Amino acid sequence: MIDPLIASETARRRTFAIISHPDAGKTTLTEKLLLYGGAIGLAGSVTASKRQRDTSSDWMELEKKRGISISSTVLQFDYDGFRLNLLDTPGHKDFSEDTYRVLMAVDAVVMVIDAGKGIETQTRKLFEICRKRGIPIFTFMNKLDRPSRPLLELMDELEKVLSLKAYPINWPLGNGPDFKGVYDRNNKQVHMFERLGKGAFRAPVSVHDLSDPFVKGHLHESVYKQVVEEIEILDATQGEFDLPQVLTGKQTPVFFGSAANNFGVELLLKGFLEYSTGPAPRNSLNGPVAVSNPAFSAFVFKVQTNMNPLHRDKVVFVRICSGKFMRNITVKHARTGEAIKLSDSHNIFGRDREIVNEAYPGDIVGFVTKNDLKIGDTITEDLNIVYGEIPRFAPESFAFLENAVTSSYKAFRKGMDHLLAENIVQAFQLKTPKNSMPLLGAVGPLQYEVLQYRLKDEYGADSYLNPMPWKILRWVESHSEAELMPILPDGAGLALDDQERLVILFPSDWSFKYFKQTQPNVILVDSPSLSIAFPRK
Repeated sequence: MIDPLIASETARRRTFAIISHPDAGKTTLTEKLLLYGGAIGLAGSVTASKRQRDTSSDWMELEKKRGISISSTVLQFDYDGFRLNLLDTPGHKDFSEDTYRVLMAVDAVVMVIDAGKGIETQTRKLFEICRKRGIPIFTFMNKLDRPSRPLLELMDELEKVLSLKAYPINWPLGNGPDFKGVYDRNNKQVHMFERLGKGAFRAPVSVHDLSDPFVKGHLHESVYKQVVEEIEILDATQGEFDLPQVLTGKQTPVFFGSAANNFGVELLLKGFLEYSTGPAPRNSLNGPVAVSNPAFSAFVFKVQTNMNPLHRDKVVFVRICSGKFMRNITVKHARTGEAIKLSDSHNIFGRDREIVNEAYPGDIVGFVTKNDLKIGDTITEDLNIVYGEIPRFAPESFAFLENAVTSSYKAFRKGMDHLLAENIVQAFQLKTPKNSMPLLGAVGPLQYEVLQYRLKDEYGADSYLNPMPWKILRWVESHSEAELMPILPDGAGLALDDQERLVILFPSDWSFKYFKQTQPNVILVDSPSLSIAFPRK
């Protein structure tokens, strides 16, 4: 029998992430959603000015110094009867696997695009991850308070570059200094905004008919005429809004606005809640698990150490998939079979914490724990439920990190052990050529900078980086180490990942392609299969 409390609580959950290219306004939009959700009273700023407040999501010291998001943050707030779990992802071009993993834990994404630049490289990369999972995508065309590209051209680019049907829910009235509001196509209403307090407070808004003299009086004649023409073109060419297509990631509702000035932010929030759905069943290695399944189950998608530097604690973040979480519940660790009591449970708001006594499917909960929980692990009341939600991606940059000062070796090793548990970078043990130190692999060089900074800042350990020449890594799913040794190409390396899976490191794209051509029986993959990554116990 379905528990009506679990069913109703699950239905009001919305778990989503914001993705974008660097500097498109992702962190600013995050702040403004929190402002409109009532989670903060005054929006912060991502600028470097010390006189302005730090953003709530960027809690790490390096993030504040660099003015960018580096680690994913979980923010929870209520709005209009809904419980929202917002996962703010890293936005730097050298983002880590942290971003990928977060996208495995959400049910939808908001894609932020700079209206002056259009679709950029990082947007496309992250979009492809969403496409593979069929995640619903809601698009926010940002920075309309600055000169933008032609709006119809932006719509065309969405459809051609991303092969994604675009349906504008609203349409901007002007851009740059002329940007005064948006036209709600569904309700046939104009929302006129007023700039106030440099975006620190909610923007005052008034609602009118498009033909209202008030609207015409606040727009240049040429702007008003262009808006009317563009709306007519949209009505004639855009087709129908198709919610089933939205929920399968094939059509994206498009909203326009300026996060910096709070224009259109609340319309985005309301539209997202209207067109998104609650948590869906998740796939386990034994088949789909319904959110109504009475057994509590969740998977680990993030590990963060030293969020409270005074206690050197480790916080494990889980996405709840079924059942009801109750503080002090005893569950099984699917990988080891060990019983774990979940007592130190929290909602995490940036660096602040609030004790959680209960939570439901869709919720993100952080546990302070000393248990050996790793990214990808399942905790469950039913050992038949083992999730395979977190894929492993092939790194593209490799290096050894060496201790720089002999006297700080103990702190260096302790810091490395703690930080590698977060999977900031991946660790491999070289088989050939031999090396006692772990080889580090990262999606981008920024992750080494983060690792070195945190070693120094949190553990007092200086280090130096020794880059390695390998460019491509692939997991081997068909041959043993002994079988591969005689056929490895020149300059290639052989290693094991942290789950004892065999990988080959290639020095160049040519070397990789030549090996595939000459050794067609060797099965190489850029992400290990779930049956290997998450073996049943």
